[in-house]
Amino acid sequence: MLSITLSLLPAGIINGLMFGAIYALVALGLTLIYGVLHIINFAHGAMLMLALYSAYFLFKVLNIDPYVSILIVTPASYVFGYTIYRWGIGKLSGGRDQNILLITLGLSIILENSALFFFTGDQQTISLPYSYESFDLGFLYLSYPKLISFVASLIICVLLWMLMTLTDLGKAIRAVAKEREGARLVGIDVEHVFAVTFGIGVACLGAAGCMLLPIFYVDPYTGNIFVIIAFTIVVLGGMGSIVGALLGGFIIGVTESVGGLLLGESLGQIGISLIFILILIFKPTGIFGSKV
Repeated sequence: MLSITLSLLPAGIINGLMFGAIYALVALGLTLIYGVLHIINFAHGAMLMLALYSAYFLFKVLNIDPYVSILIVTPASYVFGYTIYRWGIGKLSGGRDQNILLITLGLSIILENSALFFFTGDQQTISLPYSYESFDLGFLYLSYPKLISFVASLIICVLLWMLMTLTDLGKAIRAVAKEREGARLVGIDVEHVFAVTFGIGVACLGAAGCMLLPIFYVDPYTGNIFVIIAFTIVVLGGMGSIVGALLGGFIIGVTESVGGLLLGESLGQIGISLIFILILIFKPTGIFGSKV
């Protein structure tokens, strides 16, 4: 029995990496918003749920492939995130972080209950023409949706890293994250940067929702499943670290997959909880985190 389990280990690791890349994309939005605004967006899961429903209805009504709908949902998510922060959260909070936390928590409740009212609590899935086609690796049949989602997630992570390190906007975002008042003194529109950062974080969720839909389901509370994992990844990789979020996503994805293989699906989540506890004990700032 043990030899059979060990023979499946490479397949479990690869499957974990596939999901880990998408987990990282969900966590990227969370860590980016925290890194600049220094607050936790409690509406993160609800916004991911909205992205999933957007991709779902684009497919059902207009027959747009979820991977193509990334080109629609991602920029639309950015506009939604920017608008709701610049003319909603930012103004209502009065610049107080604790107010932002309460507002995003209220927004989460509103979005989830609105989805429950309009879309009901039924789980919705889609079937693509290539859903059951796979790539033969010799020891594993890797489905095309998982492979596409993995590659697309990596590309988006690289593009986000380039945005943050190679562009003037990225420099402005990093400047605001380090020293708000100093950035304001040199002429950076801090409120605009806050809104842009929030928008980019929500845009990451838009892309993640499109890539999750072909391999998962959507209901009004789906986002909560992934946001819990995203919190663990952010803590593991280090608050505000893009590279840390990607590496943390891979570690959590592989841990979940291999844990499920060795212990069974119901106990596979234990590994994630153990990693979370160990990181808090031995390196609370995360792998790439730094002390304030």
